[in-house]
Amino acid sequence: MKIHELVTRAAAARPEARAILDVDGRAVSYAAHVEAIEAAATLLNERGFGAGDRLMIAAENCHATAVLIFAASRAGGVAVPVNARMTAAEIARIADHAAPRLLAYTTGVSPEAARHAEAVGAETVETGFGEIALLQPQTVEGEAATADTAVILYTTGTTGAPKGVMLTHGNLTYAGEASANLRDIGPDDLIYGALPMTHVFGLASMLMAASTKGAAIQFEARFRPDRLYAALRGGATVFPGVPQMHALLMSHVAENDLPGLRDVPLHYVSSGGAPLDPAWKRKAEAFYGLALQNGYGMTETTAGICATKNPIGTADVSCGPPLPGVEIRLDTSVPAATDAGVGEVLTRGPHVMDGYFRNTEVTAEVLQDGWLRTGDLGRIDADGFLHIVGRAKELIIRGGFNVYPPEVEAAFNDHPDVIQCAVVGRAAGGDEEVLAFVQCADPDALDLDALRAFTAERLTAYKRPTRIVAARTLPAAPSGKILKHQLIAAFAEQLD
Repeated sequence: MKIHELVTRAAAARPEARAILDVDGRAVSYAAHVEAIEAAATLLNERGFGAGDRLMIAAENCHATAVLIFAASRAGGVAVPVNARMTAAEIARIADHAAPRLLAYTTGVSPEAARHAEAVGAETVETGFGEIALLQPQTVEGEAATADTAVILYTTGTTGAPKGVMLTHGNLTYAGEASANLRDIGPDDLIYGALPMTHVFGLASMLMAASTKGAAIQFEARFRPDRLYAALRGGATVFPGVPQMHALLMSHVAENDLPGLRDVPLHYVSSGGAPLDPAWKRKAEAFYGLALQNGYGMTETTAGICATKNPIGTADVSCGPPLPGVEIRLDTSVPAATDAGVGEVLTRGPHVMDGYFRNTEVTAEVLQDGWLRTGDLGRIDADGFLHIVGRAKELIIRGGFNVYPPEVEAAFNDHPDVIQCAVVGRAAGGDEEVLAFVQCADPDALDLDALRAFTAERLTAYKRPTRIVAARTLPAAPSGKILKHQLIAAFAEQLD
């Protein structure tokens, strides 16, 4: 099944059912959603877009973004969604690598997309699904993606050439079904859609999951805690998020003395993108009155590898067991896996990408005999549940001892004034030092000595950071994932 056929199937079953609640409050039925996809596919074909071509979409969440992703499939090509809030240089770098036949911009909802479109002279097009802009590059070069590729997502990366992850129609339809089943999503659900569809979490666990079951999505172009609160009070039933979203929502409710959320229709809430710690999990569950579910995945695995489906109050902070049809194992031979029971996580199954676009060398490094090397260090407990202890490349070795950043971050996240924390290592006199970057509401009011004392009770001496930097925000990707490779440079003055 092609991904656009998920929508046509849902429309055939319930044509008048709501498919989209757009950012402007406009409701779109499944029948109208299909009409928009067909119209967009025709528009793309008229501009020369066809089988195997790539449509790069500089976007923020809205109906137009969803339509263009499905229209690329309907027209026989590949969608390449990128976040419009990236810089012009970043977008140009990806465009050079992706070699798209067409570039589209969701100008109707995104000022950044409008600026990018104006800068390159893209043509504004008024459509029934919103204003967009289109640009046809002078030349289109480069090899084609694999035949079954539906979407290419470019990973955040650190430096060097971009890596385009080729996700197939099979990857995405599997992810949609697995995500929907995990969340008990049905046709009457309304998913709160703040996770960017330009990121695999939002694309697979939100857009594909809703389309699989004929559910509706309430799109949010940019996350705001007040709008999330209104959406949950207004009837949203499924909320997949990242830790920062939950933390900001709880702060918003407390600071404004608002009614809680125990009497709303919400039945599923999850936190992805970072490890859970027990204290934070208990706090979130008390806030929602629901179990906070956790999971683990990456772009190369179409978001999902493992996920929990726990009752409220359980002490489990693992990533859960593998999803149906997914296998995991550990490679304990990697140099970073020096602790007993810890190894690099390997996985295989219907969720694993086809490879990196135009990068066979790196593909061969991470895909071996059907197994994907994740680069993450983990352990598997007696129940078969996976626990992630860190990135192999982020492991800090201090005084000969291994320091796993997630463990240190969890100690800081227990503190009531900490929204979230990121920990990295830095070379120091032949050793490595531990640096902690703390996001909080008011850095000037944060008592660093009290914070050090608080975490000292939870961390042995060699795990305690040598430096703590407090800030209102930390560099992050549009998905909310903290960009750890940017931290030292971003706060260089505080670290001097």
